Amino acid sequence: MITILSGGTGTPKLIQGITQILNPEEINVIVNTLENSYFSGVYVAADIDTVMYTLAGLINEETWYGIEGDTFITHETLKEIKCPETLRIGDRDRATKIQKTLLMEKYPLSTAVDIQRTAMGIESRIIPMSNQDSHINIVTDEGDMEFHEFLIERSGKPEVLDIQYNTVEPSPGLIDAIEEADTVVIGPSNPVTSIGPIISMDGVVDALKKAQVTAVSPIIGGSPVSGPAAKFMGALGYEVSCYGVASLYCDFLDRFIIDVEDVNYKEEIERLISDVVVTKTNMRNIGDKVMLARSILGEIL
Repeated sequence: MITILSGGTGTPKLIQGITQILNPEEINVIVNTLENSYFSGVYVAADIDTVMYTLAGLINEETWYGIEGDTFITHETLKEIKCPETLRIGDRDRATKIQKTLLMEKYPLSTAVDIQRTAMGIESRIIPMSNQDSHINIVTDEGDMEFHEFLIERSGKPEVLDIQYNTVEPSPGLIDAIEEADTVVIGPSNPVTSIGPIISMDGVVDALKKAQVTAVSPIIGGSPVSGPAAKFMGALGYEVSCYGVASLYCDFLDRFIIDVEDVNYKEEIERLISDVVVTKTNMRNIGDKVMLARSILGEIL
């Protein structure tokens, strides 16, 4: 069994590769919930839904958000009647979110997600990092902003001075999923706002120290493959490089995978983490995803 720590975009791409070489029943995915919030009256758990749609074979691979081939009639109608949405939510995607919102009137988030993934025929286990609400504050040179305000309304343009979020309790079974795994994989998601909130919870770092943990750098050649990781890492004083990511994870990491473009960092990172693997990490197609998955899981295959 393996357990994956995931945000959106980067890690779901890797999950596609992993599911090609492992039985889906042997996969647990712990997913970030820091950015979850309500939009247009429905509960949006963007990273969870991205992982769920990826495992169900439904994900829109152009955006890594929502369902492939979805329509946007409701979204466009809301705009027409002067009720615009911050997020562009597709019609089928909205149905998933409505169901989750209704389920959460009776159940915690983890149970709602389990009901949904079972209904979609997903054999892997999806574990929201917490059933508690998270709150994130992006401190910028233009004032404090919520995550989606910064990323969508302001297109990530303001200078970031600090990242603040509350700590929450791990959801049931999360610590066990780490401690009982043959290996734990930290995917190439944003290390500050996707992976950071997971490892900040009580008991998670201790569990990771007992496990065999491999991480993939989301930074290639000094730039994130996607998202605002560079601004967020810089705001917290970390070098925007694979070395900076290694600095964030070094207390519990056994193995670190960096891209061939960053081979010059290998010796420096080996002062922090003894096992550093250099390979192609930019996943442009399914072949790349499977190759990277084999690099990570070679010892247990």
